[in-house]
Amino acid sequence: MTSRQGEALAWTELMRLGLGALRLAPEVFWAMTPVELQRALEGAGILAVGGAGSWMERAALEGLMARFPDQDKGSKA
Repeated sequence: MTSRQGEALAWTELMRLGLGALRLAPEVFWAMTPVELQRALEGAGILAVGGAGSWMERAALEGLMARFPDQDKGSKA
């Protein structure tokens, strides 16, 4: 699957946002289209609303990854 710009979607990062930041159940996450995920991220204030064809820029994604890092499997939340 590719984005509108022809680049491969970054599934690992999208999973971090969908499953981590949005706390979606895996079956809900995988049932969503990329556009639905984008709108959910916009609605949650995680992704800036940027118009019908916009997608997250790399810098914005890296900022989110810094704000919401993955926890070590051995760490306690």
